[in-house]
Amino acid sequence: MSEAPSTAPVCYRHPSRETLLRCSRCDRSICTSCMNDAAVGFQCPDCVKDGRRSQRQALTAFGGSVAAGRAGYAVKTIIGLNIAVMALSAVLGGPRALAGAGGIFNVLGASTPVTDAGEVIGRVLYTDGTVHGIAEGEWYRLVTAMFLHYGLVHLLLNMSLLLQLGTYLESRLGPARFVALYLLSGLGGNVAAYALQPPAQAAAGASTATFGLVIAMIIVNRRLSLDTSTLVPLLVTNLIFTFGVPGISIEGHLGGLAAGAAAAFVLAYAKLPHRTAKQIAGCALLFAVLIAAAVARTVQLLT
Repeated sequence: MSEAPSTAPVCYRHPSRETLLRCSRCDRSICTSCMNDAAVGFQCPDCVKDGRRSQRQALTAFGGSVAAGRAGYAVKTIIGLNIAVMALSAVLGGPRALAGAGGIFNVLGASTPVTDAGEVIGRVLYTDGTVHGIAEGEWYRLVTAMFLHYGLVHLLLNMSLLLQLGTYLESRLGPARFVALYLLSGLGGNVAAYALQPPAQAAAGASTATFGLVIAMIIVNRRLSLDTSTLVPLLVTNLIFTFGVPGISIEGHLGGLAAGAAAAFVLAYAKLPHRTAKQIAGCALLFAVLIAAAVARTVQLLT
């Protein structure tokens, strides 16, 4: 004699499992593998996903994503790009691209085809008879220079500072705003180097951007009414290093400092309503000013 078929309810995701549990939101039957604790009873996986989508994303005090900012995606990506460019420079330039080509205690690296192609340089005649530089239309140098370094020590100094300051700032601003701050600081430093240095003098390094991060951290903490007493000595130390060590681009560092201060002020002090629109407009205006300065320098070099 055959048994009567079971009439017990089964899990909607696992039809082979009988269950007496139900989702408190949609009332579908769920097994113990599918149940998720809720404020009242349990919820099924689909209702949990729907609930997460409907929740408002947590934002920082400046409008960035809290979760994405804490993950540090932007800082990690920028560091990865700098390391990758240094590796390429070493492959094409040989061991002396890493160290032993001069500088303090002979620790800086030599120039390589990579640094030659991407560093800030106004206008110069190369040994092969070609003329290169930003004034010759190589505008990309204003960006690429902030990812180039003369040797491993140069890279490590900048990346260690970027890791410390950048991780904090990204957690406060969110990835998008942090990237805007970083790029505008680096661009500001490179434009200053282009506009104020002799046209044949080269400059490169992430220090233009990291200088902007130092002043940005002070501005952000002041906006949040946090202590800045430990940051001022860091800024002073970097300025002493800038003016006291030969071969450093003073113009680049001070330009990055000024641009970083301007960008940080826009990002930190823009208020609701329409905070994001105000931040975008302020950063766009700063970008336009920097480009105008670069154009003016180009006209000067070509006339």
